Amino acid sequence: MRLTLFDLDGTLLPSDSDHAFGEFMVAIGWADGEQWRRRNDEFYADYQAGCLDLDAYVDFATSAWRDRRHDEVEAARERFMREVIAPQLRAPALELVGRHRAAGDLIAIVTATNEVVTAPIARAFGVEHLIAVELERDGGGRVTGRVRGVPSFRDGKIRRVDDWLASVGRSLGDFERVTFYSDSTNDLPLLERATDPVATNPSPALEAIALERGWPILKLFA
Repeated sequence: MRLTLFDLDGTLLPSDSDHAFGEFMVAIGWADGEQWRRRNDEFYADYQAGCLDLDAYVDFATSAWRDRRHDEVEAARERFMREVIAPQLRAPALELVGRHRAAGDLIAIVTATNEVVTAPIARAFGVEHLIAVELERDGGGRVTGRVRGVPSFRDGKIRRVDDWLASVGRSLGDFERVTFYSDSTNDLPLLERATDPVATNPSPALEAIALERGWPILKLFA
């Protein structure tokens, strides 16, 4: 059996869904215009530079919607999928996932974006297993603005993948091949654990590393 793991933002999607959801919060009037957009951009720049404070970002990113009613959040999420994400479900990415599915691989999306944003995106790709940042909830089920457990970010992606595989009675060593597609140097820890790391739509920094190490480079989007 082969295991295939996909990063999401910048890898299967041509944009960052977390950042885009923040922009969407501004567009629908749930966040404070230019001030919010500026802070959202700052966090995204930190992510690209490899110095994101994930706890601070999750607190910020969820503040626009976590105190709203569940039905309001669900309606906004459905609209975000329809208006923002659906146009970004590009054929090359869908076909890539489909080829691995047809080959019988065990497939998961492993992303540092939270589960609220990414669960419907994983479903749109037909991927059953999603490893995302999990949000802490209070006794009433409301999101608190904190991360629950180990975040699937940088080294944490390895821990979360290991925990997921253990939950189904497997480990990385059980697989003949482990393929991981990613665009970002934030994912170097997991790329280095894969037997088949693939720099996918890579950032300049990751592309340089891939060229140095002889990793395949895949560019899904023009």
